[in-house]
Amino acid sequence: MNWSALEALISGVNKYSTVFGRIWLSMVFVFRVMVFVVAAQRVWGDENKDFVCNTAQPGCVNVCYDHFFPISHIRLWALQLIFVTCPSLMVVGHVKYREKKDLQYTQSHKGSHLYANPGKKRGGLWWTYLLSLIFKAGFDAGFLYILYYVYEGYDMPRLSKCTLAPCPNTVDCYISRPTEKKIFTIFMVVSSAFCILMCLCEMIYLICKRIQKVIKRKTEADRRMFSESHELAPLAAPRSEFMSKTSVRVDHTASIQNLSNNKSEAKKSRKK
Repeated sequence: MNWSALEALISGVNKYSTVFGRIWLSMVFVFRVMVFVVAAQRVWGDENKDFVCNTAQPGCVNVCYDHFFPISHIRLWALQLIFVTCPSLMVVGHVKYREKKDLQYTQSHKGSHLYANPGKKRGGLWWTYLLSLIFKAGFDAGFLYILYYVYEGYDMPRLSKCTLAPCPNTVDCYISRPTEKKIFTIFMVVSSAFCILMCLCEMIYLICKRIQKVIKRKTEADRRMFSESHELAPLAAPRSEFMSKTSVRVDHTASIQNLSNNKSEAKKSRKK
């Protein structure tokens, strides 16, 4: 399989991803695909040929091998990598659809754009991105369970006992390079668990950021409504406009005797 072509295709979603998404992508293609292609395939290349049982009964070795290895680790991991990386194509396809729709809108509306940034995670693209994370984490968790269920754990025993027909009795079977295979199995399991953790962190980050934006938008709307409903009334006209020209300015600090003196003086001036 041409993994480099798949990497080039999936890397297009890297510019739309968060920090957690970039770490996930690096983990998948550096620690999982590279290890799978360079080392793991060679380690499991001789599993059928070097599976030895201490019997000469025809068909016994094949039956025991099929019992202990119902599906090859290599083929199971290849399916896992394909299923895990494919949900990222949903995001790439959605962005391409937005770009095409924006181009058609621009041509029909004389240069105006439908999307300011087609790759920004808003609206339907946000849900597509979140759904791709759920699929990636779900596929990884599902394949980890399948590996654990089929092989009854992540261990690789040196000796396996087989009692299936046509074996005449209990037969001892030996696996080639069990320690090395166990190390690679644990490495792939740990890297898959780390990728699941990155997907969960990215989902939490996206949801928290979305909630923060909704709260901020609601707060701004409430402030706007409060300011509109509590606008200041226009200032009253100055009191000087309503005062008569002949009115006497009253000094609130003056005593009553002084006020009476001022009134008598005003009457005398009028008589004159």
